[in-house]
Amino acid sequence: MTAVAEQVESASMSAEGFIGRIPVRNLWLLMLYASDLFRTRGIGKIGLEDRPDDLPDLVAEILAHAVEVRQRRRLSLGYRSRDAVINRVRGRIDVLTTERHQLMDRGLVACRFDELTIDTPRNRFVRAALESISRIVQRKDVAHRCRALAGGMKAMGVSGDAPTRAQMSTDRFGRNDADDRFMVAAAKLAFDLVLPTEASGANVLSLPDREATWVRRLFERAVGGFYEVVLSPQGWRVLCGGTMGWQIEQKTAGIDKILPTMRTDVVLDHPSNGQRIVIDTKFTSIVTSGWYREETLRSGYVYQIYAYLRSQVGCGDALADHASGLLLHPAIGQMVDETVLIQGHRIRFATVDLTASTADIRSQLLRFFDPIQSVTGQ
Repeated sequence: MTAVAEQVESASMSAEGFIGRIPVRNLWLLMLYASDLFRTRGIGKIGLEDRPDDLPDLVAEILAHAVEVRQRRRLSLGYRSRDAVINRVRGRIDVLTTERHQLMDRGLVACRFDELTIDTPRNRFVRAALESISRIVQRKDVAHRCRALAGGMKAMGVSGDAPTRAQMSTDRFGRNDADDRFMVAAAKLAFDLVLPTEASGANVLSLPDREATWVRRLFERAVGGFYEVVLSPQGWRVLCGGTMGWQIEQKTAGIDKILPTMRTDVVLDHPSNGQRIVIDTKFTSIVTSGWYREETLRSGYVYQIYAYLRSQVGCGDALADHASGLLLHPAIGQMVDETVLIQGHRIRFATVDLTASTADIRSQLLRFFDPIQSVTGQ
């Protein structure tokens, strides 16, 4: 059990609007930062995070508007496979079924064919998102608008069987699907916002296992999404979930099967300033008890960020030769912010307090970035 999870679980569901000691609105904030919607069409620049308590209502309005735009232009159609007994050949003939039931004697034939339909997984997902978020919005007019749009989609022929996230991950957008991409991004965030609200209430949330993993991944995606939106206009390139290679000079035949891959959470590059910041996020307490002192940084994490930085030196990448590192942990009511210079690499160890106000969380994330920029001397 992680230290953050222990703190969250110990408080259980002590108050409405909290999951453990983490306010639901702060989870909503992380979901916003992690979402595709935050990166789309400048949504991240209009201050949605300034009103986190109203975030479901704002997202519901964005989703409703996107659906209304699509309905005016007609919802996208898709092909689905269908088997049917008809009186003319369409698509491919199902010879076995046709012969078994002697359909030809009655002037019929069994066929397999594709047909256009409005009842696509994409449209079903959006309809389900409208219905879900209508249950948690505060404004009655917004809730009614979402329910009315969902009802309209039902009348058009969109069924209520919502696809899973795994099924939606296979959905591909074409060059003419820009409006659909925006609508689906809003629908995904709408679904996410409902989850912690349904978890909070009378039931006790057990966080150590599945939920701890979920929050850890959410925190990682939120950090990457936040920096991508905020720093990209300033000339930074943001890479989330990249890999780094080892500088291998010789190797045995089987080493590739067992040598671990270095996979970073977030890498920030500013080519014109010659800066690179490698960020690694964790979901444990940033310090632990040591042999000779009460608290010490976790040695494994220190070795990890050190390996990320030193392993890339001398490989022909000028940004890597003087890269900085940031080991970033979420925390519950705890603030740590310390820096060390090791072999020319500035490494910072810091926390983000998930119980703070949303404005403070944003300023903490920006504060972690600015001092690193200044202390590198670049």
